[in-house]
Amino acid sequence: MAAPSRRLLLITPDFPPAHGGIQALMHGVAANLRELDPAVVALGGAAARAWDAASPLDVRRVPAGPRGHRASVALLNAAGLARALALRPAVVLAGHVVAAPAALAARRLAGVPVVQYVHADEFRTRPGLTARAVSEADATIAVSRYTRDLAVRAGAPEGRVHLVHPGVDERRAERAAAAARPPGEWGAPAGERAAPAGEWGGPAGERPPTLLTVARLTEHKGHDVVLRALPRVRDAVPGVRWVVVGDGERRGALEQLARERGVESAVRFAGAVGDAERDAWLAQADVFVMPSRVPPGGVGGEGFGIAYVEAGLFGVPSVAGDRGGAVDAVVDGETGLLVDATDPRAVADALVELLTDAPLRERLGAAARQRAREHAWPRVAERVEAVLAGVAR
Repeated sequence: MAAPSRRLLLITPDFPPAHGGIQALMHGVAANLRELDPAVVALGGAAARAWDAASPLDVRRVPAGPRGHRASVALLNAAGLARALALRPAVVLAGHVVAAPAALAARRLAGVPVVQYVHADEFRTRPGLTARAVSEADATIAVSRYTRDLAVRAGAPEGRVHLVHPGVDERRAERAAAAARPPGEWGAPAGERAAPAGEWGGPAGERPPTLLTVARLTEHKGHDVVLRALPRVRDAVPGVRWVVVGDGERRGALEQLARERGVESAVRFAGAVGDAERDAWLAQADVFVMPSRVPPGGVGGEGFGIAYVEAGLFGVPSVAGDRGGAVDAVVDGETGLLVDATDPRAVADALVELLTDAPLRERLGAAARQRAREHAWPRVAERVEAVLAGVAR
């Protein structure tokens, strides 16, 4: 009798070298499994294939279709199903609900068990497909209590829904510290030239109080609320700056809002940056701020918010919204402060409290660092693998 397969097939539209929380999550799972041998089918073009060449993972890419994202996802599902039928893996993991058609087809045609990852916003944007995916999967992995509740409400059998928070690479802060140079001026996160006198309201070379957000510029992340809060923060903390890492369709509107609020000189939209530059900004930040909010109707938004935990790796406390998945990522009063994400005054007051109370900021930052280490990938992948092994044939 042939030995049972130990192969895992991961089908996902989101995978490095593209940036994002789901991309990092899927790579973290695939790269840290110990017993199951992963094969990956993901979207990506020439740049992705070049990245794959340097990776030890078995990744097959589906290029973006000329007819847009929906056509690309259809191609992903076709390739994923073909790979499942050829590979006959022990289990298929659908990294996003858009990969559920291929996963469920493999289950029906080849008897391969399926585990479905859920995040949050798919319950709002694709309710029908998501309900089918979580109700038919052999197991569902939810990234937060909020997402777990959404899955159960959508029809997932409660006993098949497993809560596993995303993981982080705890070596990132060490690598950033080893590569660090003296703090740079406003135009760059690290460089050879110190900030000139008076540029930030302080002596030459003195780093200004720094707020940081790392996120795509989308509606629910709360960038607009931070801009409305910033004048109040500047009144209490002269010289404060806000660095925004990430890009998206809201950038133009946010830049216009910064001008309207008279804070454009205190805001740097850094755009999409590489990992080293992102981590250099994290190493300089005093407070991480991302008051993400739940969309009207109470469905979707932030599934977890791994960016808060990544900030914790660098000893940076967070200000986050008190709804959705963020309440699992930030422990109020312990690793950061949770506030009403729709209230600029509440956001401003929390930022001022952390910027002006150094002992509090340092205590919360230390606790955030410790909690981030508890989310190190080897521990998280072990929990994911337990779910996969529980249903693997």
